[in-house]
Amino acid sequence: MIEVKAVEKPDERRDFPRGHLEAVHLTGLDFAVATFEPGWRWSESVAPIAGTESCQVHHNGYVVEGRMRIRMDDGAESEVGPGDVFVCPPGHDAWVVGDEPTVVFDFAGGMAQEYAKAKEG
Repeated sequence: MIEVKAVEKPDERRDFPRGHLEAVHLTGLDFAVATFEPGWRWSESVAPIAGTESCQVHHNGYVVEGRMRIRMDDGAESEVGPGDVFVCPPGHDAWVVGDEPTVVFDFAGGMAQEYAKAKEG
């Protein structure tokens, strides 16, 4: 069976300080479009929702626009920008670089399923 969904009509939207995520869920693929506004930083905007010190979601991403800096828990850093494809394992902080929004497509699934959702229990 072929499944097709439009990101313009997401299955769900999650808002968090200085950003939001729109997700579509298909069989075998959870796809997220994340928009981060200038001033967004994971440790300030999402950590209080996630309840962890660093992001524990694996990302397979493609940067559509804007720039983002990523710092791993071990101190390693990298910056991604338009046209970059990246893999980022759990255990990181990230923030928008510059004064334009950053838009990321995430194919890993964890972002669409768990990112910026309050932990239950």
